[in-house]
Amino acid sequence: MRTNNSIVDDQGLMNNFAIEPKVYVDEQGDRTGFTPYAELLNGRLAMIGFVCLIALEVLTGQGVSSLLTGL
Repeated sequence: MRTNNSIVDDQGLMNNFAIEPKVYVDEQGDRTGFTPYAELLNGRLAMIGFVCLIALEVLTGQGVSSLLTGL
């Protein structure tokens, strides 16, 4: 039974405990977590980043740390 947005039991005592949400299983095929798609994308992005760092070092003659510190 609810009165003024608070829950009252059958004896008229207010329930001060938190209301637990209903638990459900999401049936959608999300692309989150450790899925094969996420691992493939992570690997591709890592390879692109590694190639970009090598190209940066070849073109400037300096490593990334020296470029960031200004030495």
